[in-house]
Amino acid sequence: QVQLVESGGGLVQVGGSLRLSCAASGNIFSINNIGWFRQAPGKQRELVASVTIGGTINYADPVKGRFTISRDHSKNTVYLQMNSLRPEDTAIYYCNADIAVRSGPSGSVWEYDYWGQGTQVTVSS
Repeated sequence: QVQLVESGGGLVQVGGSLRLSCAASGNIFSINNIGWFRQAPGKQRELVASVTIGGTINYADPVKGRFTISRDHSKNTVYLQMNSLRPEDTAIYYCNADIAVRSGPSGSVWEYDYWGQGTQVTVSS
């Protein structure tokens, strides 16, 4: 089984910084796209940032210039450095990854979509 475990959330004042981490573990063949989504109360879950296996990065417009996503392939970990935080950044942040796993007697490789349990980020004004 594959697990995504997030850490690094918390309470911070406006203008402050937080660094989120998401570590993938389990029977991993490869991690393709990996990134962060967030969901604020009463709102839909939205993409924050993502990075492909080749290093192509995508940011949502509201976080461009303030957030930085990075990944450490050797540790199967993705990070989200969040600077200049605003009250509207308050949300539960979820790690999401497309992970290929090898399974079955033939050792076939299958790709699945995985989610972490979420970590709360609260920005106080």
